[in-house]
Formats: sequence, structure tokens, C-alpha cells
Amino acid sequence: MLRQIPRKPITLRRLKNQILNVLCNPFNLIVLISLVILIYLVAYPLADVLKTTFTLAKAESRRVGGDVGEFTLYYWQYIFASKLSSAVLWKPLGHSLLISFFTCIIAVPFGSALAWLMVRSDLPGKKLFSFLIMIPYMIPSWCKSMAWLAVFRNSRGGSPGFLAGLGVNVPDWLAYGPVAIIVVMTMHYYAYSYIMVSGTLHSINSELEEMGEIQGANKFQIIRSITLPLVLPAVLSGLIMTLSKSLGAYGVPANLGVRIGYYTLSTRMYDALGSGTKGVGYAMALLMVVMASGCIFANRAITGTRKSYATIGGKGGRSNLLHLGKAKTPLTLFLSVFLIVALFVPMFILVMESFQITTGGGYGLNNMTLYNWIGTLDQATTNVNFPGVFKNPDFTKALWNTVRLTVIASLITAFFGQFFGYVSTRGRGKWYGSLTEQLVFIPYLIPSIAFGAIFLGMFSVPHGIIPSLYGTFTLVVLVSVVKHFPFASRSGMANMMQINVELEEAADIAGASFWRRLAKIVLPLSKNGFLSGMMLVFITIAKELDVIALLMTPSTRTLSYLAFVYSADALPQMADAISICMVVFIMLSYLIANKVFKADISKSMG
Repeated sequence: MLRQIPRKPITLRRLKNQILNVLCNPFNLIVLISLVILIYLVAYPLADVLKTTFTLAKAESRRVGGDVGEFTLYYWQYIFASKLSSAVLWKPLGHSLLISFFTCIIAVPFGSALAWLMVRSDLPGKKLFSFLIMIPYMIPSWCKSMAWLAVFRNSRGGSPGFLAGLGVNVPDWLAYGPVAIIVVMTMHYYAYSYIMVSGTLHSINSELEEMGEIQGANKFQIIRSITLPLVLPAVLSGLIMTLSKSLGAYGVPANLGVRIGYYTLSTRMYDALGSGTKGVGYAMALLMVVMASGCIFANRAITGTRKSYATIGGKGGRSNLLHLGKAKTPLTLFLSVFLIVALFVPMFILVMESFQITTGGGYGLNNMTLYNWIGTLDQATTNVNFPGVFKNPDFTKALWNTVRLTVIASLITAFFGQFFGYVSTRGRGKWYGSLTEQLVFIPYLIPSIAFGAIFLGMFSVPHGIIPSLYGTFTLVVLVSVVKHFPFASRSGMANMMQINVELEEAADIAGASFWRRLAKIVLPLSKNGFLSGMMLVFITIAKELDVIALLMTPSTRTLSYLAFVYSADALPQMADAISICMVVFIMLSYLIANKVFKADISKSMG
């Protein structure tokens, strides 16, 4: 009979030694630091804002009749069951759902069809078309809303736009409101479906479609019965991403809706926070988080239960193109006209409006000026109180803020993204790897305007050794970094998965310490992935408006927010000039990144 060895009792000293042994392991230290950072910057702000919505603030204590700081349901009752619920919540929510629904209905099929044409067909000029199709993703959506106003703005929006200047009576429903918002957002968000579906089509062997063609199926039957089932997960992912992004969009609805009193959930939330009813604003932010999270988890449930098909085998795959036949010419013409109307014409009018004395006054020499670019205050008209953008200290400050924000935030984000990716990949199948991956993903679930509101709520007061960050550039950097953790971490995971763990194991056997293995093997091999991830985040932050809109002060304004302010102040020429500078900055960054890394970094979004 085996004698059972009695367990040693757990003493305080023994427990202390066990903890020290765990912490002395460098990998465990990295895991601990990663989890502490993610819990404090991702999980805790959500919990803090949730607590705020159940805590009575001073501004409402007199109205409600309670004590400051006590538990209350006032904010939730206000948005769900008060006399103002319709104006505060239900109408804006209905507008958000309407806009999101029609944006998805148009953008997702269109982006998917474009992806098929670029990858699977023999359409001529695909290299040029592929680049032009991606421009909407590189150009901020709020810039396209400025271009829309430059074309369709009527007298209700102040200075008339291009069509109104020609004597065309532009109705409000076309200039502003849901139609304008849906069209502009469609022209931006179809890029999501295009990126995802084209990435999937590149990985699918075209022999499957060729076999259908051999069996006598026509092109429509092949697409419906073979191609569509294979790319359905990518289409659904594009649909859910478009839906969640359009639900939380702020810049486009603010530019095209607020002028006529057409509010969405995001613009109502912005007004609530700006008017001092923060509890109401935070409750609406959490509602947006729940809606976006529901979209993401619905996508996972659908794609997780559908039938899957193996499309990549051991044999080398082929990607033969399907012939369009007689449809080639009309499709090429359609794409050309679409790109001209959707991109070149609005951008041309945006540029020309920046050189006008009065918008809508035509492009004659008597209405052209360089004032909006290089004018001084002594040359200003009675309606303009600002010098031209290149003479304007606000523009110089905003440009500097934009450059330093994108550089600092992208470097920090890419650095942490690599470490989060390292923990997730090396911890596959373990609790800390799964927890890290889930925490990193949370900022992706939160709409941008709501994310900014959550951090504003948390860091507007001191937290231990961290002082109040309200109105500081540090808060803008922090929000930008944490919001883009998912992008950088995804890049880091893809990077680390390509580095075989056997390399580290061999170095460990040879006696190399953990830090030496990290410095001599992991970091050098992950350099290109780090730079690619950094540039992807750089470009994304450069065009950001929604996530930082609530945090801006005169000293922290970026180019995107300054253009937004000038547009709201009925200075469209100034706003257009700043928007053009913003687009040039983003396009140059994109082209330089592609040149340096020899790859289209936009594809990493898929």
C-alpha cells in the first residue's frame, strides 16, 4: 500500500517565495505588466463610466432632490422613460439605425462586387482602379462631407455651394439630412467590404470556379453557388464592421445633419456631454457600446456556426481570371464614371472653393483669391476674422499637434502592440493569452465618439498618482493609443506567429537569457512588422476626428478638428483649405509607407 506524502502547509513565507519566483520569470513579468495596463486602460474606464451613470452628480442633485454621490437611476430613466426620451434617445436612435441600415445595404454589396472585379475578372486597368478604389479609406469621411457641402450647400447652410451658385435650387433633403449622410458614408465605408472580400478571394483557389465553368455554369451561377458561399464570412465581417462604424460615426452626421436639426445618437451624446449633463451622455455612450458589441458577437455567432469549406490545400493554387466578355467595356466605363463623380469632381470643387472669395460665385477671375491660403488680417473682409491658413497661428499649432500626435501615438501603440501580440501568441491555449487577446479587442467594440467620452469621464478627475488630464495633450495621446490597440495588436500577433518558437528554444538551450533572446531574435525579426503596424496606426490616427472630438481645447486642436470648427462657423473656404492639407498629409504618408515597406499597408486591415 502506497503511503500518502503529506502536503506542506502553505505559510506566508512560502507563498511569498512562490510569488517572487513567478515575478522573477521575465515572461511572467511581461504578462503581468500587459494585463495590468489593459485592465486599467480598457476594463476599468468602462466600469468607471458605468458607475457614473448610477451616481447622482451635483448638477442634477437639486432637480432630483438627492445627495451628491448617492445611487440613482435618474440618468437611465431620463433617456428611456422621460418626457424628453423621444428627442434625446428614440428619434436619434431611429436616425442612426436608418442611416446604418441603408449604408450597409449599399456599401457592402458594392464593395464586395468591386473586390470580385479586381481579383477574379480580366477587367483592364485593375492596378490603377485598385489604388483609386482605396482612396476613400485613406481620406477621412468628414473630408468627404465637406466636399458634399461644397457641391450641394444651399442658402440654409450660409454661403451657397457650387450648384446653388449656378442658380440650381438645391432642396434641403439633398443638401443635408439622411440622404446626404448615407451617400457620403457609403462612399467611405464600402472600402471595408472591399478590403476583406478581396483578401479572401486572393486566398481561394480559382480552380473551384473553373470546375463550375467546365460543368456549363454561367458566370452568375458560379458567383451565386461557388464564390459567394466561400467569401460569405468576409462579407459578413464587412457588414458588421460597416454597421458598427456607421452607428458610432460623428463627423459626417455633425456636418450634414445638425444644421437642419437631424440628430443621430452620436451627435446627441456629444451635445449632452457638452451641455453638462454628463450622466446622460455616458449612459448613451454605454448604449452605443452595447449595440456595437452586439453587432460583433452576432457576426462571430453566424460565422462560427455556418458550414466551412477547405479552399487551401497542399497543392499550389492558381488564380485564373474569369472573362467578362461583352460586359468588360460597360463595367470599365461604369467604374471610371463612378470614380470621377465620387472622387475627382468633389475634390476638384473642394480645391476650387478654397480659392473663392464667396462660395457659389463661380470660378471667374473676379471671384478668385489666394487669401484663404496666404492672406493677412489687413486684407480680410468684414465676414472673415482669420488670416489665410499658412499665415494662421491656429493652423500652425494644429499642424504641429497633428504631426506630434500621430508620431508619438503610433510609436507607443506599435510598441505595445508587439508585446500584446507576443503574449497572445506565446500564451495560446492558456488563460493569460486568451484574456490578453479579449481585452485588446474591447476598444474595437466601442464606437469612437463613445470611447472618447469614456476616457473623458475617467480622467477628468485625479486617479491616485495620476492627476486630472482634462484638456491636456496627454489625454488626446492616451485615447488615441488605447483606441488603436486592436490594430497594433493584430499586426503584432501576425508578426509573432511568423517567428517560430523553436528559435527561442534553441537559444534557451544554448544558455541565452530571456532578455537576450528578446533582443537578438524576437525584436530584429519583428522589425518590419513593427514598422508596418506603426504606419498603419499613423495614417489611421492622422485622419481621426470622432475619437478626439470631445477632448479638444484651443491648445490641443488637430487639423481635422480645426477644419470641423471652421465649417461649423460658416467659413467653408478656410475649412476646405485645411481639409486639402489634411488629405495631402495622409496621401503622402500612405505613399511613403508603401515605398518604404514595399507593400500596400491598407491590406493589413483585412
